[in-house]
Amino acid sequence: MTFKKFRIIKTWSAIILLGWFNFSQAQSPEGVTHSGQHTNQMPFPVDSYHELANPTPTPVKLWNDSQRTIVGWGKTSKRYEKEKPVSKDSLLTDLNLQGWRGEKLSAQWVVSAGKKDLSLSVEISDLKNRNNNQVISKEQIESAFVRYVLTDELNKDQKGACGHRVPANFDSTLVADVIDHKIKDFKVLKQTTRPGWLSIQVPRNTKPGLYSGTLKIKDGSKILKKLFITITVEERRLSAPKEWNFHLDLWQNPYAAARYYKTDLWSDEHFKAMEEDIHHYVNAGGKSITASIIDRPWDGQTQDAFHSMVRWTKKLDGKWDFSFDVFDKWVEFMMDSGVTKQINAYSMIPWKLSFAYFDEAANTTKHLKTKPGEEEYKNSWTAMLKAFAAHLKEKGWFDKTYIAMDERPMESMEAAMKVIKNADKNFKISFAGNSHPELFDAIDDYSITLSENYPDKIIESRKKQGKTSTFYTSCSHPYPNSFTFSEPSETEWYGWYAANKKLDGFLRWAYNSWVLEPLLDSRFTTWAAGDTYFIYPGGRTSIRFEKLLAGIQAYEKIQILKSEFKRNNNTEALLQIDKILSSFTIDELNNKSASVMIDKAQKALQNL
Repeated sequence: MTFKKFRIIKTWSAIILLGWFNFSQAQSPEGVTHSGQHTNQMPFPVDSYHELANPTPTPVKLWNDSQRTIVGWGKTSKRYEKEKPVSKDSLLTDLNLQGWRGEKLSAQWVVSAGKKDLSLSVEISDLKNRNNNQVISKEQIESAFVRYVLTDELNKDQKGACGHRVPANFDSTLVADVIDHKIKDFKVLKQTTRPGWLSIQVPRNTKPGLYSGTLKIKDGSKILKKLFITITVEERRLSAPKEWNFHLDLWQNPYAAARYYKTDLWSDEHFKAMEEDIHHYVNAGGKSITASIIDRPWDGQTQDAFHSMVRWTKKLDGKWDFSFDVFDKWVEFMMDSGVTKQINAYSMIPWKLSFAYFDEAANTTKHLKTKPGEEEYKNSWTAMLKAFAAHLKEKGWFDKTYIAMDERPMESMEAAMKVIKNADKNFKISFAGNSHPELFDAIDDYSITLSENYPDKIIESRKKQGKTSTFYTSCSHPYPNSFTFSEPSETEWYGWYAANKKLDGFLRWAYNSWVLEPLLDSRFTTWAAGDTYFIYPGGRTSIRFEKLLAGIQAYEKIQILKSEFKRNNNTEALLQIDKILSSFTIDELNNKSASVMIDKAQKALQNL
């Protein structure tokens, strides 16, 4: 398949003229005013901000041919271009959704301002069931504006998006991705398009039936258009996210949050600032807590490096001492937030084989340079792991803690695992990397790249042993992926793919490793735009993340249906599910878009 990316124009020189991080220089500021110019010494925007001006020229002729204001329901699988009027024929006035009790549904509306500037707001009604007087309260419906952020593109060979990036070498454009619930009124300039997003949480105790209501799109006090929405609530019910089986592992970066929100690390203000951000991970059924137990386990691959949550000290007598105070604070915060299944402690095999510690005799920080297989490595890590095990058992966390490593060579993994098991044979191990048959029995939580497959017998064996088997994507995959220029449905595709391959879930290395100013510019010096984060500051979600959630919910529904059909000996329905899922392969995605595949599968699943 030829990778379908947004039409992008080389206008790097135009972007330079914008004055990168100076909001006052934006050619046509939109949204709610952010007070003052931004410098690196001043706070980054949280509650409101201006988008960067659009580097893509406005096609004036298209707007002249379509002078009116156009309003309607769009598709959640589409990113609407800011500079183009949306086709009236592509939008709906009446939207019909179908969902289970307990499911979160999404909808996207679109406005193209033809003749004049608009002051947009929305008014949502309750969704009422006329047959039984039941309602889905408007309190269960969140409205947000979709915001535009700067993105780039794949590498020129279209085979991936890894490697150092000089921005001038890549086409850049604004792309719709941020879902901004912080603002309720939005100024939309004429000859621009602005989408909006609805998130409808169907309560688990909702009575099945047909629920209808309206969404009024307003310009000031004037109603531009009344849109209608109907939801068919089915009898079946989803469990709460914390009970979902899908193993979602998105690596959290508290260091990025401290930098962006300008708080002291591990202060009350730091934890308070992260609450809204972590909320989305919890509500998607997030399972793993990312904890760094050494300094810079991945060196400096993100804007904000990870540092050690464990203080390593070599005492005056030469013995090792370890403090777990910060580790405890972080884990307790995440568990209190609702992530309780697993703690992944990174990494015994960092990218640079150098381990920072405080040397009391020298009264300074030093670095121990050693690698798996060496005596010094074994001695230092044995001391650490024994102390760590004792601490974890005291806290009651030992059984859910995994010594985690990623993308390390086979021989290094084997040497490190020997040290782990010698320290405490009951330690669990997590690994993300290539498929190594020699490690299948030894790794408790194994994630292989999307480019590889587990043998069917291995999947069955690991399930019986209670081991976790997932897949992950990275910058090496042109599609499906979660770049800000990726087709939105590609992240939704993950859930269907996992169900087809009988996998337990999905891993991605970056939940909130924000670039310098993530609300404005999603590009980074090393990976494609959006590769380093799924959610935005201020508790803002994204189109990519909401579609990922939709795929996770589909996965859960499939597991529930399979259990139901097995209980009822409905072999025909089970065969139908297998047939529906069989198309979710990379080969099939070479010929069809993710959204087309998902639409077809959803319709088939609804008929079971």
